[in-house]
Formats: sequence, structure tokens, C-alpha cells
Amino acid sequence: MESALRAIQKHRRLQLQIIATGMHLDPKHGHTVRRIAADGWHIDTVVPWHGTNRAVATGEAIAALAREFVRLKPDVVLLVGDRVEALAAATAAHLCDVVVAHVHGGDRALGQMDDSLRHAISKLAHVHFPATAESANRLAKMGEERWRIHRVGSPGIDEIHHLAAPPLRIRKQFPGIKAGQFALLVLHPIEADESAEFQRASIVLKGVTQTDVERIVIIHPNNDPGSGGITRCWEMIAGSGRYIVRQDVSRAVFLGLLRDSAMLVGNSSSGIIEAASFRTPVIDVGPRQLGRQRCEDVRNVPYRQSSIAAAVTRIFNSGTPRRGKCANLYGGKNTGRRIATTLERLKVDQRLLRKIISY
Repeated sequence: MESALRAIQKHRRLQLQIIATGMHLDPKHGHTVRRIAADGWHIDTVVPWHGTNRAVATGEAIAALAREFVRLKPDVVLLVGDRVEALAAATAAHLCDVVVAHVHGGDRALGQMDDSLRHAISKLAHVHFPATAESANRLAKMGEERWRIHRVGSPGIDEIHHLAAPPLRIRKQFPGIKAGQFALLVLHPIEADESAEFQRASIVLKGVTQTDVERIVIIHPNNDPGSGGITRCWEMIAGSGRYIVRQDVSRAVFLGLLRDSAMLVGNSSSGIIEAASFRTPVIDVGPRQLGRQRCEDVRNVPYRQSSIAAAVTRIFNSGTPRRGKCANLYGGKNTGRRIATTLERLKVDQRLLRKIISY
């Protein structure tokens, strides 16, 4: 969302406010609220995110966010995707009669409950910024009025080559890796059972390890229920052999890794959205991203060691990795600026705030 936030910040008729919550506050996931501040952003308020029960945490966050919306008096609440934090913000804003603007609505992704949350947020949203024509059409089929839908592309693709950390910085932070000779592994849970997720992580790890790929760079999972099992697997091999394990990296470094890797392995949405911009092939493991619009360079395989190893071997191509050929389906042009311009032109009135299904 950085390009959209910067465009809003620079716009002479818009004022940016930032609320930090959710995984940004979690020490186990890098406590990235500090990085937001270190990057020069002013955080207007922090809303705590308590406990591991998502329903309880979401309910408490709805109440806390509602109080902050009353205090900060925003005209629009801008949010993205399908996370529970976004659902909490959309619910609180809608019930406070504040315009909800939703980025990446209309997409499909199985996840844990991603599809349901994303479409619930869309029904609460007053303005939609879908990334693709397919997603825009899906919103219309959900009964959203066409004048509310603004297809702009994905803000995560804006200036992606410029934002990626240069190769020298990547080599300094990850000694021993060579461009095109390492696999980037990012795996998120598909269910809350930590034992099952530990086994899945072990299968993926063994599948990549049995190939000739020189190094394997692993980034910890998100905080979805079940992530502890994946984390436990990574902690067992951190610092040993061919493995480089990081709890968290900056977006610039992640993009640099994605650009320089031979392939991305796992089930991260970055394999669906960002990877194509670097022509990085993707091995999408399991059902988490099922139903998501993707380019032909994303190959889905089951949680089976032999299938993963075969897919890695094919792409690695005896040390001369095959690169992708598909253009990025999610790429827009100046997406952040287009979002800011649309927000500035909004007329906040009863027509915008009072929704009715279009059929």
C-alpha cells in the first residue's frame, strides 16, 4: 500500500492518517510497527490486537477502532485485502457512517477464511479499487453498483523494480547467496492444527532440499492459526546447512530476494501478485491460493515431497534457472496516484453512504 499512502500524503487536498494494528504489533513477527515509524510515517494511533482467538480479537478491535474513528474524524477509511484487521476496520467504519474504500476486492483465494472475509468487506465498502477486470466484474455480479468500482491495478506493483533492494544490499544481508542459485520459501498455514502444519512445512522443506539448489532462504509465516507449527519447523533448521531463516524482512529486501531468487516456493500471495513483475517462476504448494487469478508461470503442486522436488528441479534446470514469460495480470499504471485522485474526487453524501444491491 506504500504507493497509495505516498500519493495521498503528497496530494494537496488530502490528509493522511495511519492506524497501526494486528500483526504489526506482534514481537513474534518482527514488531513491524517500528519499521513503519522508522520509514518516516507518522502513526496517528495504535490499536491493540489481543490474544490468539480471532473472533475475540476482532470484536475488541472493532470497538477500539470505532472509538478512534470518532476521535480522528476521517472522511474515508482505506483498507486492503482479506485480513481480519481489515474486516474489523470495515465494520467499525461502516457503522460509524464513514466511507469505506477497499483495495483488492473481488479477488478469490481459499486461504483459511480469506474468500468469505474479502467478500464481506466488499459488501461493507462504499468504494472499490479492484486490481483486475475479472475482479471488477465479480464485484458487479455481487450486486455492487458499477459507479462505485474503479479498476486501478495492484498498488503493490507500483514502482516495484525501483523499490526492490539492489543486489549488493541483498548479498550483504544474506552472505553466500548468488542470484539465480537460491530458492525463496514462504509458507503460510491452511488450518489451525499446528502439528499438521509442522508436517506440511517438513514436506515442503524436504522437497526443496533434495534438489541441487545451492541455498534456501526462508521467511517466517504470518500469524494465522497454525503458523506456530511452521515456525517450529523453521526454528529447528535455522542457521544450519543450506538454510537462511529470517523472522521478518523489509518489503524492499523481500522484493530484492524475489527478484534474485531462482524461484518462489510456498503459498504466499506474493507469488500470485508480485512475482510476475520479476519473471520469477512460482511453485504454489497446496490449496491456500486456490481460485486466485494467476499467470501461467505459477505452477500448483500438492503437499507431496516428490512433486515439489520435481517442480524445483525443472525450474532450476541444472543451475541455469528457467525464467517466467507471463506479463503481470495485476499490474496497473500509477495505481497509488489513481487511488488518491479518486478519493479526492469523492462526494461524501447519502448516495455514497447508503448502499443498495444493484439487482
